[in-house]
Amino acid sequence: MHFRDKSRQYAQDVAFSKIVPQDDSFERDVCDTCGLINYVNPKLVAGVVAIWHDNGEDKILMCKRAIEPRKGFWTLPAGFMEQGETVAQGAAREAKEEACADVATDALIGVYNVARIAQVQMFYRGRLRSPDIAAGPESEDVALMSWDEIPWDALAFPAVYYALQHWHATKDEAAFAPLSEPENWADTPGFEALRARYEQVDEQADKAAD
Repeated sequence: MHFRDKSRQYAQDVAFSKIVPQDDSFERDVCDTCGLINYVNPKLVAGVVAIWHDNGEDKILMCKRAIEPRKGFWTLPAGFMEQGETVAQGAAREAKEEACADVATDALIGVYNVARIAQVQMFYRGRLRSPDIAAGPESEDVALMSWDEIPWDALAFPAVYYALQHWHATKDEAAFAPLSEPENWADTPGFEALRARYEQVDEQADKAAD
């Protein structure tokens, strides 16, 4: 995933070559002009299953994405961590940014390794301090949904499916070990298209290696 500042014009285009730098063992992107090595490490994603108790029923905070990838699909509040915050603080911040929600985080539900996109996604239990929510800049819509109202066929990402399922399985437990990702992400219910996509990417990689 690459981001580039578009606020002004730059003197020259970015030009990197993939090489193994001196005293290194991995291929890296190295600047052709100055030799800067662009070290790319896995990103940490912080998310939360935030609950509001409404007349004895648990309502889950869900956000409909207003940005790509997966614009128009439903997700849990989650996003990349920022400098100077803990994972739990990042999860609460994402709820504030995406749904204008005031959330207190609780136990860690799961740690999901998504190696194909170099991410580690961590989801917490959370409690809404107020039912007042509103769509932030990255959300088309937000809602407090009962378990039966969750649009399982319109979830944005497989990790959202597992975070929800793992929350449901542990919601009455005071203490539990964080859960983890499935053996194969392509087996996630509702994400059958992943298998064909993974097979296509693997086939292209095999051809490039020949």
